[in-house]
Amino acid sequence: MLGNGFSGWHALIILVVVVLLFGAKKLPGLARSLAQSMKIFKSEVKSDTGKGVKSGTDRDDESGTDAGDTPFSKTP
Repeated sequence: MLGNGFSGWHALIILVVVVLLFGAKKLPGLARSLAQSMKIFKSEVKSDTGKGVKSGTDRDDESGTDAGDTPFSKTP
């Protein structure tokens, strides 16, 4: 299935454990909640990439000063 020793039997065992832990009555609600969370996450990721936000460009610590040049480290 996914390689590295993960087969269909492993997925079946995980499914049985999940059903035993949460119960069959709660599983539809959990699946619905998970799907709604994924939908919100995808929409937020799309809105962030649509704005052109790039990692590392909006950082405040790139002002060109060293940590030793802060006003708090100077003694009178």
